Amino acid sequence: MQDYKAYLDEALDFEERAKDLVSRMTLEEKVFQTLYTAPAIERLGVKAYNWWNEALHGVARAGTATVFPQAIGLAATFDEDLIEEVADAISTEARAKFNMQQKYGDYDIYKGLTFWSPNVNIFRDPRWGRGHETYGEDPYLTGRMGVRFIRGIQGRDGKYLKAAACAKHFAVHSGPEDLRHSFNAQCSLRDLYETYLPAFKACVQEGKVEAVMGAYNRTNGEPCCGSKTLLKDILRDKWGFKGHVVSDCWAIRDFHENHKVTKTPVESVALAMNNGCDLNCGNMYSYLLMAVRDRLVDEKTIDEAVTRLITTRMKLGLFDKPEKVPYSSIGYDRVDCKEHRELNLKAARKSIVLLKNENRLLPLEKSKLRAVGVIGPNANNRRALVGNYEGTASEYVTVLEGIKEYLGDEVRVYYSEGCHLYKKSVQGLGAENDRLAEVKAVCEMSDVIIACFGLDPGLEGEEGDQGNEFASGDKPDLNLPGIQEEILKEIYKCGKPVVLVLLSGSALSIPWEDEHIPAIVHGWYPGAQGGRAIAGILFGEYNPEGKLPVTFYRTTEELPDFTDYNMEGRTYRYMKNEALYPFGYGLSYTEFKLSDISVDTDVISPGGKVLCTARLKNIGDMPGAETVQIYVKVKREGAPNWQLKGLKKVFLNPGESKTVSIELGDSDFGLYDDKGNFVLYEGEYEVFIGTSQPDTRSIRLTGKKPYSKIMHAERTVILVSGTVNKM
Repeated sequence: MQDYKAYLDEALDFEERAKDLVSRMTLEEKVFQTLYTAPAIERLGVKAYNWWNEALHGVARAGTATVFPQAIGLAATFDEDLIEEVADAISTEARAKFNMQQKYGDYDIYKGLTFWSPNVNIFRDPRWGRGHETYGEDPYLTGRMGVRFIRGIQGRDGKYLKAAACAKHFAVHSGPEDLRHSFNAQCSLRDLYETYLPAFKACVQEGKVEAVMGAYNRTNGEPCCGSKTLLKDILRDKWGFKGHVVSDCWAIRDFHENHKVTKTPVESVALAMNNGCDLNCGNMYSYLLMAVRDRLVDEKTIDEAVTRLITTRMKLGLFDKPEKVPYSSIGYDRVDCKEHRELNLKAARKSIVLLKNENRLLPLEKSKLRAVGVIGPNANNRRALVGNYEGTASEYVTVLEGIKEYLGDEVRVYYSEGCHLYKKSVQGLGAENDRLAEVKAVCEMSDVIIACFGLDPGLEGEEGDQGNEFASGDKPDLNLPGIQEEILKEIYKCGKPVVLVLLSGSALSIPWEDEHIPAIVHGWYPGAQGGRAIAGILFGEYNPEGKLPVTFYRTTEELPDFTDYNMEGRTYRYMKNEALYPFGYGLSYTEFKLSDISVDTDVISPGGKVLCTARLKNIGDMPGAETVQIYVKVKREGAPNWQLKGLKKVFLNPGESKTVSIELGDSDFGLYDDKGNFVLYEGEYEVFIGTSQPDTRSIRLTGKKPYSKIMHAERTVILVSGTVNKM
């Protein structure tokens, strides 16, 4: 009788099929399936599969793809629907490229359907080089963006995954980059649960993310990719995670070489596998054969890991007939298509934040201009469009190109690089400040100056990626590098109106600019269409609607030590000083008014709901979108200043109004204690409803004070008991 192969029976559930397939593998075959370069098992009909792929803001590192704004820019949209739409477009291109690559037998790295995105680490310190890969400093915003990105990547089929997303880097990971292979991130249980874990929890429980990637560092003494506390106690036992865990690349090698928690490679792989790390980005898991031989790892543990990995591949339809998988017919014509380029432009426009607009200098009126000067190292810098973990777009539009395209032949555009991004001269043999004369000439000839400064991914990024002498990942400070500020001061001296366009993936310290430059726009790394989007904003084709997902501090010096993971003094939730530009802040060309604001109860009770409503009206003369934001302040010593707990993006035409309703639950009022308990404390709470934070700086900058209401809880209740008492 012919052997019945249950793993090929499409009527069975994926896990059952995966278990059957794994039961037919030898130990050696199973071990090599735990490497990211999983080889073919021809006798079982298993194809080779490379697990490593990236899709942070578009399909990366595998040729042509739509290059959307960097993650931090997508966060600045404060638009949950948009980020899911973007992620859906990314996964469409992912399937299109995968289908093409499979057709031609291409199984190389960056050619699979398992994408190691999103990065939901908290951007706790603006010096961290990889912060622009994240959704900013706030756990709630990061969680919302992460969940919706995952839904867009994984699809909503109900049976098959469109692609598999991965929440990374789990957990308590945000620099320093040059210490990440040996660093021990120490934090309290309160900070762990209140700041570093909520976004991951949302991605697991609400987003149903298929994979989680461990971090390089240790957290409270345990290497993250082998942490019993993180991977077993929290991720699987507390949160019920059913997917697979992957190590960061060559992180398991760090266990014995850098963290020194093990002595040998065999001990390292045993620690990782026994604590729930299923897949090794690297080659260390080949030592699992020795670990089983030495009885450090039970073969059943490897069976469980490989079953989880095969289950993911089955969810992707890789073992089923193509006609059964709804995404197998997506054609290559969907890659970098017109529809996606238009969505890219839309996302870029929505990400741009208007920081200052003195005397309504912006938007500029084309009809009133004879000549425009465009000055600065980021004016024509393609790298400053894309950030990192990027694909290759079929078209790139820099700020200079976008402005020239918009103005056409009717307005003369003068251009000067102005200065090098971080060096003191543009030409290697040139004198210091070798573009100063040209800058002065451009200023003299122009009616208005658009100054394009900031950073690019060569100055902030991942350890090992950087190739200049300025930095090796992290930033040394928050200042404009090199002689950028010096050149900007020279531009200011000319007496012409100046618009400062900043491109960077992080906050910058620009107090002089805030005091002197009349209009400031932040464009992040806006994607391949970024220059076109910025031009549209500058000239009033579109209304700026972005909000800051990070705090802009006044100085570097006010920041706590970079290696200190205590949240005190960090981010809007715990900072003591006044921000230069606060989290959640961003101006508009039109005017919005909130009215009829109400909170339907005064009492917060366990299991209860609080309904917040308000009517938002566009009372200006330009269409635009505004974000209603709800913050909660626990009136208790040691509690955060206040925390974002609800948001809603609303588009309105002039004169139009809409009612916004946002529901809060008891979890939006709870705090974690030092034992990891989630507690609703007896006492007073304050709810703020507005279009910004309730801090004094936001109120001064916007001229608007959020509505507030005092509420109370009648008794202290533990909502969730902490099960991890120490790490």
